[in-house]
Amino acid sequence: MADAPPQRPLRGIALKLGSVLCFIVMASLIKATSAHVPAGEAVFFRSFFAIPVIIIWLALRHELATGFRAVQPMGHFWRGFVGTTAMGLGFAGLGFLPLPEVTAIGYAAPLLTVVFAAMFLGEEVRAFRITAVALGLVGVMIVLSPRLTLLSPDAASQREALGAMLVLFSAVFAALAQVFVRKLVMTEKTPAIVFWFSVTASVLALLTLPFGWVRPAPWEASLLVTAGLLGGVGQIVLTSSYREADASLVAPFDYASMIFALGIGYFVFAEIPTGTMLGGAALVIFAGILIIWRERQLGLERARQRKAMTPQG
Repeated sequence: MADAPPQRPLRGIALKLGSVLCFIVMASLIKATSAHVPAGEAVFFRSFFAIPVIIIWLALRHELATGFRAVQPMGHFWRGFVGTTAMGLGFAGLGFLPLPEVTAIGYAAPLLTVVFAAMFLGEEVRAFRITAVALGLVGVMIVLSPRLTLLSPDAASQREALGAMLVLFSAVFAALAQVFVRKLVMTEKTPAIVFWFSVTASVLALLTLPFGWVRPAPWEASLLVTAGLLGGVGQIVLTSSYREADASLVAPFDYASMIFALGIGYFVFAEIPTGTMLGGAALVIFAGILIIWRERQLGLERARQRKAMTPQG
């Protein structure tokens, strides 16, 4: 018997917004320490201190056995490797760019996931989604355009250009990580994917230790530990949101992260967004919502076809 359809959409939306807020606050804590703490070290704190939160969650749900069981260990490793690379590049970029700008460039990840899923998983991508992806990538280029000054003699401009490239490549690797996740869900349970990613990322982050880890000041250590705890909580709340409501309903609320990023950027880091950044971000968000809407329409169409093919008793 199939599971009953979700009955608590408002709860699902609230949980989704909670997860988005957790991840944005986590990013702001990493950004606050980025002047002194290397990105690899930040990845370790973010990943390692998420593990106790995830274990407690699994224990409360009586899913510890499921969370530890890996059917395809190498699949988890490669998902962890690509995801950890994305995290490290993104954390490094936070040290060079305003928080809202990092958030806007990061919106390239779901767009690129559509492209990579077609390339590597053979998923069918029709003209509508191709057009929406192209529109979104134009928006990303608008956000990036003021930073594409690698040849500028100004050191600040060069740092910003480097930051933009780091965040853009972070989005590329994040999209690749989603492709690995799509393959993993065919054989692995969600708790296992969540748990083993944190474990893999923690171990891989330790490999950056010879490249200049520092002893964080007490306030920095507290921020980094909090970032890890928030990362774990955010992952749990995110997973829970999809249990409460359809993915097509809650997915658009990912873009609330821009509102949170603008607020934190302005009030905490004194970052004032430019019109170019806001315009490009709006275009990317519009394209992302178009793709989500189209996925919902296709899902409804497939459901109608299955219903029509079901023998009537």
